[in-house]
This record gives sequence, C-alpha cells and structure tokens, in this order.
Amino acid sequence: MTTDHTQYAPSPNSDMQSCQFWSAHVDALDRHLATDKWALAAVSVVLIACPIARMVTPALLHSLVPDVVRTVLHLV
Repeated sequence: MTTDHTQYAPSPNSDMQSCQFWSAHVDALDRHLATDKWALAAVSVVLIACPIARMVTPALLHSLVPDVVRTVLHLV
C-alpha cells in the first residue's frame, strides 16, 4: 500500500477530466477504507454490547415484571 498521495493530486493547469479522475480515485479509497472501519466498529460494538445486554436485560425485566406474574410463570 502506497502512502504517497502525490499521484492523486491534480496539477495546477489540469482540466476538469483529470479532476474527476482524481475525485474518483479518492472516492474509491474512501469506500475501501470505510468498509474496514465499519467492520472494526461493528465488531467492537458487538463485543461491548453483548455482555452489557446480558446484564441489563434481566435486571430490566426484573424491575418491569410484577412479582405476581413472575410467580405464575414460575409455577407454569
């Protein structure tokens, strides 16, 4: 992977077609990098959210469901 971005820089006397070429290359690079970033973000969110959801969901259900309903459901 090259880090030299000068090949994508338009020259000062370039016409509109070369600017569109430059823009298309930058957009392609952004789309490529965005996928990696989205995947990393999604994995991070899942790794953080799963343990939190496993702790919060039972506590939330315990606070919302009345004791009578829990007793009846336990008997069934």
